[in-house]
Formats: sequence, structure tokens, C-alpha cells
Amino acid sequence: MPQPASPAQKYLVCNSDEGEPGTFKDRDILRYNPHALIEGMIDRARTRWASTVGYNYIHGEIWDVYERCEEALAEARAAGYIGKNILGERLRLSSSTTHHGYGAYICGEETALLESLEGKKGLPRFKPPFPASYGLYGKPTTINNTETFAAVPWIVNNGADCVPRPRAGRTTAAPRSSRSRATSSAPGNYEVKLGTPFAKLLEMAGGMRGGRKLKAVIPGGSSMPVLPADVMMNTDMDYDSIAKAGSMLGSGRGDRHGRGPPAW
Repeated sequence: MPQPASPAQKYLVCNSDEGEPGTFKDRDILRYNPHALIEGMIDRARTRWASTVGYNYIHGEIWDVYERCEEALAEARAAGYIGKNILGERLRLSSSTTHHGYGAYICGEETALLESLEGKKGLPRFKPPFPASYGLYGKPTTINNTETFAAVPWIVNNGADCVPRPRAGRTTAAPRSSRSRATSSAPGNYEVKLGTPFAKLLEMAGGMRGGRKLKAVIPGGSSMPVLPADVMMNTDMDYDSIAKAGSMLGSGRGDRHGRGPPAW
């Protein structure tokens, strides 16, 4: 369990709980490219409040991923990327620890996750205050998702203008559909450019099994509104298009249902 630090301590937390039923994109990032996440957390620590302690909270049911992340952290420490002197600079990220949760769905909510990290029952906190001002052990805390942190090295290499706007009204040089996003759609994960037609994603995933007819789609996880097939087949996979259709991309889970049992 993380230990409280000095009064001036600031924390960095990665939410790798991914408890949404059927969602498995983040665990593939952790399994196959954990160093992208580690590099993203280091970059984030250097540019946001100069955070010095980071934690990665991993869903309790994916032990092999937890072990893989521990191996990657050991490799990063041995290479000198995590410690008291990163690439010749001052103290930036002195500790990055993988924390193994116990599979509680609610711990995917950021404040419940922080409660769990503190060794308490994983229940959401009242907000405000928000984690940015009162987070882990009451200290300023930056908390983001696995995919978000893993995208940071790409952003650093390609420039901020390539990043879509996070909300309406905020202007950047590029539209919201300018970069890719991972989505879970049986039988696997697919990283497609935002704006890809759902019909194309369905084709990439192998289409409907056994000639079944598509009836409805959950475009972003089981907590997102269901869209009928005739709407979804004419909708692109990006934030604005899905919102206009009446749902959200959410956790990136793309369920598709046909006549009878689920299509997969």
C-alpha cells in the first residue's frame, strides 16, 4: 500500500483498473507495450507539477499483466529512466509502483481508486474537492487512464497540434478525429483512426457470424446507450458522431448484437 509522504508531495496515478465488462484494450497495452505507459508517466511527471511519486492501479483479475508491468518497471529502473536522476535532470519520478487491486468494478471510478490505494474500502468520494487539488492522501494528484498515458510519447514526437480537442469549444489546429484510438470488438482489439466508419470496423472484426443480422450496437461499453443497427451502420467512430447519434465512445468497447445469441 502506498505510504503518505511529505506535505509538499504530489502524486501521479494511472487508472489501469479497466473493470468495464468485456473491455480489454488497456490490458493489451500493459501486456505488449508497458514501456509506452512508463514513458508517458515520466513525461507527465516532468511537465505537471514535477510529480515525484507515481502508481499504476491494475485490475485484480489480470495477474499476468501485473507481473509484466513489474518486469518493465525493473527494466526502466535498471536503464536509469526511473529514479532520483532521470537522464541527468533533477528529481522527477522517484518511485513508480504497480498496485494490484482486487477486481472491484467501482474502483474504476477515480476517487474510489484513490480510496483503495490508501487501503480503504473502494467507495467514491464526494466531489468537489477534485483529485487535482485533493487526491491521494489529500495531496494534489494527476490521475489518467492507461491509454492516455501511453499516448503521451506519441504526442511528444508528433506535436500537440495532432491531438483532438478534449471538449467542445476548445480550439486546436486539428479536428477531434485526427488521431487513432483502440477499441475492443470481439474477437480482438483494433486501433483505428477516429472517424473510421463503424461499418469498416465491423468488417475488420470479421463481420456478423453465421450470417446473423445486426440489430444493435453498444459503441463504448455496457454503460453507454445502445444504438440501433440502421443508425450505427451510418455513423463514424469518433466522439462527435457517436454523441450526435445519441451515445458515447466511453471505454472503447464495441458490442454488436444480432438475432439470437451475441454475434461472437
